[in-house]
Amino acid sequence: MAQLTMIQAITEAMRTELKNDENVVVFGEDVGANGGVFRATENLQKEFGEERVFDTPLAESGIGGLAIGLSLQGFRPVMEIQFFGFLYEVMDSVSGQMARMRYRSGGRYNSAVTIRLPFGGGVHTPEMHADSLEGLVAQQPGLKVVIPSSPYDAKGLLISAIRDNDPVIFLEHMKLYRSFREEVPEEEYTIPLGKAAVKREGKDLSIITYGAMVRESLKAAEELEKEGFSVEVVDLRSIAPLDVETIVASVEKTGRAIVVQEAQKQAGIAASVVAEITERAILSLDAPVLRVTAADTVFAFSEAEQVWLPNYKDIMETAKKVLTF
Repeated sequence: MAQLTMIQAITEAMRTELKNDENVVVFGEDVGANGGVFRATENLQKEFGEERVFDTPLAESGIGGLAIGLSLQGFRPVMEIQFFGFLYEVMDSVSGQMARMRYRSGGRYNSAVTIRLPFGGGVHTPEMHADSLEGLVAQQPGLKVVIPSSPYDAKGLLISAIRDNDPVIFLEHMKLYRSFREEVPEEEYTIPLGKAAVKREGKDLSIITYGAMVRESLKAAEELEKEGFSVEVVDLRSIAPLDVETIVASVEKTGRAIVVQEAQKQAGIAASVVAEITERAILSLDAPVLRVTAADTVFAFSEAEQVWLPNYKDIMETAKKVLTF
């Protein structure tokens, strides 16, 4: 198996589906000859031609409208919005049209659209580029929302997203793009949407998280092990739908939980996860379920983002509060 970065795994997923299905098309701002702002589509236009991989005008609303029209004609569009913070420009197409298509048409039509969106802090982007807006789309019925934390997951989840008949928001954390490598099979494979993964087994505390915070949580778990605590880390992978079964099973085993997200406390989906735990597993809890999040302010400017973003030390501090309750 090849050692790939996440960005390479994402490219391989799109290459796989472009080969497998002639109805898959990839488009967005500068995704053609330039290969996209992060080079996620590098060489795909050269390999599959300008009719399959092509640039669009700098108009997010136009990209969304094109994806809707193509999906209604049987295509499987993979549209890129350069940064998650630009989602507002295409929100009507996503929430007002794609998410409702199957219901509105009584099942006659669907929107088999994959929307790729880079996001996330720790890479010193300009304002409005790093915002974690996943809570906004996770609360919209009709959308699936996927956030991989590793190259292996990214390839399998993206292939599944492209094959899915419903619109999928596929969020790619920029800090994870090239920060590490792992073994990724060269052949095609899929990972079911809506299925979490236990990334580390433990018996004293469950850390439930997603995206870049999976790496921070694993580091916190390693440090806590040195202090005699056995910590389980659950990577949600999909936040809509949530894999409530895996969450509850973990909490029932450990009796304690914290939920970690990069987004602000009032944003993201941590509150929803806490609600699911208290509704379904409250009798298994030996302590309150606490959250580790960013502060309830707009995303900090790049000079201050390392102070503003949660990290493994914050996770350890909150974990100890729950472990010693």
